Amino acid sequence: MVQALYQSTLQSLPLLGRGKVRDMYAVGDDKLLIVASDRLSAFDVILDDPIPGKGAVLTHLTEFWLKKLGHIVPNHSTPVSPLDVVPVQEHALVQDRSMVVKRLKPIMVECVARGYVVGSGWADYKKTGTICGIALPAGLQQAQKLDQPIFTPAAKAEVGEHDENVSFDYVVNELGQELAEKLRDTTLALYQAAADYAAQHGIIIADTKFEFGLDENGVLHLMDEVLTPDSSRFWDAATYAVGSNPASFDKQFVRDWLETQDWDKTAPAPRLPQDVIEQTAAKYAEAVTRLGA
Repeated sequence: MVQALYQSTLQSLPLLGRGKVRDMYAVGDDKLLIVASDRLSAFDVILDDPIPGKGAVLTHLTEFWLKKLGHIVPNHSTPVSPLDVVPVQEHALVQDRSMVVKRLKPIMVECVARGYVVGSGWADYKKTGTICGIALPAGLQQAQKLDQPIFTPAAKAEVGEHDENVSFDYVVNELGQELAEKLRDTTLALYQAAADYAAQHGIIIADTKFEFGLDENGVLHLMDEVLTPDSSRFWDAATYAVGSNPASFDKQFVRDWLETQDWDKTAPAPRLPQDVIEQTAAKYAEAVTRLGA
């Protein structure tokens, strides 16, 4: 198994911050180097055990989807190679797991598209019959496909805090009607295009979250990770069944294991057994293969 990178330690560029998974460095005034580590977060807690190869999978899939979906909305990618912005002795830290991207003003709303009732959406639906204020038909089962995908935004939280599901009205109040509608429509268009492609490869994309930013001219850009196993639920269409919690090619495997532990979902998380680490790494790698990325 490849050596895992828990945290990058570049000395040649200024470190701007570390997210749950990504480390961000300044490249001049207008670009960022984003290094995808092998850290894994579950229930908004960063686990102590990295998943070897995970950062490379996230980067590869993001680049794949940015190219495939570039006709829908501009994105943060640039033609600059990460190997060209760090010295040779730091190449191993950025190889295959990094991107040089445009520096954008992030929009502090996570844009979630759901095509199926599962996860926190299922929990909300069971309690209220709604998801993020959207009324849904009575009698839906877990993992059931919705008639139409829905936009269910979340307010972004600080690292270690839980993102909070919010209504579309909240987004309108925060960002204005025009930008809120553009985020909703773009999110659903991206999701539908990706779901249609994945379906041809035997993969169901149950839900996914996108992040957006604005450039200096106020133009909306897709940014951060895109349709990865960290930001999406990928199900095997061949084994999918309504009324179940389908197995997925992502960290749901880790979440499900953590749910069996005596843990209150605050840091520190339980340490992962080696077999859980290895099986999770295999699921991430399989997502790339199955999607033909």
